[in-house]
Amino acid sequence: GGLAVARLARVAVPAGARSRSLDPGGTVLVSGVGMIGGLVARHLVTEHGIRHLLLASRRGPDAPGAVELREELSALGADVALVACDTSDRDATAALLASVPSTRPLTAVVHTAGALDDAVFTALTPGHLDAVLAPKADAAEHLYELTRDRDLAAFVLFSSAAGTLGNPGQANYAAANAYLDALAHQHRADGHPTTTLAWGYWTQASDLTGGLGDSDRGRLARSGIVGLSAGEGLALFDAALASGEPVVLPVKLDIAALGRGGSEEVPALLRGLVRRPARRAVHTASADRESLAQRLAGLADADRDRLLLDLVRTHAAAVLGRGASDVIGPEQAFKQLGFDSLTAVELRNRLNQATGLRLPATLVFDHPNPTALARHLRDELLPDVPPPVDPNAREADIRRVLASVPLSRLREVGVLDALTRLADAAVEAPPVAKADETDLIAAMDADSLVARALGSAAS
Repeated sequence: GGLAVARLARVAVPAGARSRSLDPGGTVLVSGVGMIGGLVARHLVTEHGIRHLLLASRRGPDAPGAVELREELSALGADVALVACDTSDRDATAALLASVPSTRPLTAVVHTAGALDDAVFTALTPGHLDAVLAPKADAAEHLYELTRDRDLAAFVLFSSAAGTLGNPGQANYAAANAYLDALAHQHRADGHPTTTLAWGYWTQASDLTGGLGDSDRGRLARSGIVGLSAGEGLALFDAALASGEPVVLPVKLDIAALGRGGSEEVPALLRGLVRRPARRAVHTASADRESLAQRLAGLADADRDRLLLDLVRTHAAAVLGRGASDVIGPEQAFKQLGFDSLTAVELRNRLNQATGLRLPATLVFDHPNPTALARHLRDELLPDVPPPVDPNAREADIRRVLASVPLSRLREVGVLDALTRLADAAVEAPPVAKADETDLIAAMDADSLVARALGSAAS
């Protein structure tokens, strides 16, 4: 009874599912008229000879740049209908498709619409899921159900490499795109010409990437994902249509950058591209934790805290794309510094690698500034070492104890006279007769004073 092992095999694509050339006389529906939707629409007109376009988005003519896009395409000789339609609404989508005249029937669909609502996995709510799944997954399902009986040359879905490679803080977005990828596989198996393009990063700012800052671009560069130019992206669009494959990943990679990242920073699917000893990463995490803990154990409390604070501030500055750690204030809130879900997870990953710990994705939100985070690292690395004692807190405790003891008891053990002389010495010159003893008492802290008084009483 041996164990049966599944084997991968290439499944032949049904003849009806192979992509055909787009018919210039038919109508092509493009959902989403943002940066990428606009580039695709122009490309369909200039390179594929399409003369009838139906451009649909939630805001229609009110979407930024939509009217200008229509005028540009019209000047190129295309007939363009610009319509407001929420394709996540099935009835609205049915009405949109019904508006296509029979004289120039629908021959292709390109679904580019999407939305982001990032949050770490533990913070995701139904609202986060709805905001991302509706325009991406629901809309794709409606478009397919309502066009499956039409003779389409191509049904193209734009997803993201996040669905294949994963991306910190984008579990909802990854799920929406993975759904599109699965949908394409199912449709191809059913004999329909569906292709999903799981895009990487485009250098030209879009509705989804327009808000990226320097730290976001730096994170992408460190991850090995290189931006696609508009020309590269459109050439890959054509190659995907011609491939006949249900899912393709048009992603540009910097293999050298992948090799410079830590093992946790390289997506599992890409680790085979990076030459690194297989067992080294596992062994190194434990070794790093032990070596750092040993180094901390040999330091004084103040030096220990300073080292960990410098560690946190250095990595926080690197994640935010800032040159020096001294621009990160020890008590400055991470939110105030500009950390979001993605940068918070990257900082967690960096600290995991530097310390050998396995820290949670919510680390930055649980410990909201560098000082608090450094203290948490100290507690994790040295769990058996008590935290340093605050001398001011210790003195306050002694004062409370002294205040709770009756004066008669202090007199019985011989402490009251010493305390009285100490108090008098703080406000007036010490008596000449006992100058040496008074000076000595005045120089003592509360612990020494009590020890001296109780020691005298015991003798």
